[in-house]
Amino acid sequence: MDQPATQPKITGKEHWTQKGDVKLFLWEKAAPAARPARGTVLFVHGSSMGSTPTFDLQVPGRPHSSAMDYFAVQGFDTWCVDMEGYGHSDKKRDINCDIANGVDDLEVATEYIIKTNGAKQFLVYGISSGALRAAMFAQRQPARVERLALDAFVWTGEGSPTLAERRKKLPELRGKNRRPIDRAFVHSIFNRDHPGCADEKTIEAFADAILRLDDSVPTGTYLDMCSKLPVVDPAKINVPTLIMRGQFDGIAGFDDLVEFFKRLPNPDKQFAVMPGISHASFHQLNYLIVYHILLGFFSQPAPIYRG
Repeated sequence: MDQPATQPKITGKEHWTQKGDVKLFLWEKAAPAARPARGTVLFVHGSSMGSTPTFDLQVPGRPHSSAMDYFAVQGFDTWCVDMEGYGHSDKKRDINCDIANGVDDLEVATEYIIKTNGAKQFLVYGISSGALRAAMFAQRQPARVERLALDAFVWTGEGSPTLAERRKKLPELRGKNRRPIDRAFVHSIFNRDHPGCADEKTIEAFADAILRLDDSVPTGTYLDMCSKLPVVDPAKINVPTLIMRGQFDGIAGFDDLVEFFKRLPNPDKQFAVMPGISHASFHQLNYLIVYHILLGFFSQPAPIYRG
């Protein structure tokens, strides 16, 4: 992977914007001035944690642990946003913050970024329910999406043992807008599919970062994934798209993703299986493979001949 001989220090900057009377937190890590600007990356988090633990996790001794730092060094301006109900963003409304509500947040966040740094389009990466948010955003706002990467994505839910197990808790999920999380829950993310894909030091750092911000998270994305799939239509996603599937991921059924992939109308599309990876790909032992796949897709030149 293309790394400068001496990695420049990447500093973050917090931003705030409004969705009506709801305050949303955004975090930016910009490309060093000496590097050529290669586009604006928007990272979209999943159901059980805010954005910075997922995309800007700092683990001593783990090279390029922060995905935002890594892509900023490569020349990209990188952003993430805490959805309503997560992290630093407002949690005051008595709602369950479903996938569609998260897409509302992405619309507001991208409007803010466009005004702030002049971006016209975004290289969008979403993981798990964040991939569903990202895909729905691409349906709603295709002009804002240059390229779309969907990691740990689920379409109909067929072939997903994790969702089958989660559906047993539907009555409980329907009865409240938030669900508690703790350190044991974070460990369960890594142990439910294939233990050993991540090291304990990284899991503990991830848990620390999550629990500093939240002791509960909204139920809406779990409800959508357990009872309302499909919530996106591949035929309506016209942007270049990458499907990323961890070898051991219990959310993303392989055949389900292949059927989704077949129906994507844009011929500029890729399907990548990531070896030795379960669900939380940026926090696995093989995370540099994930970066490599995503960097290749985000830096791919546009086709000259389209037929």
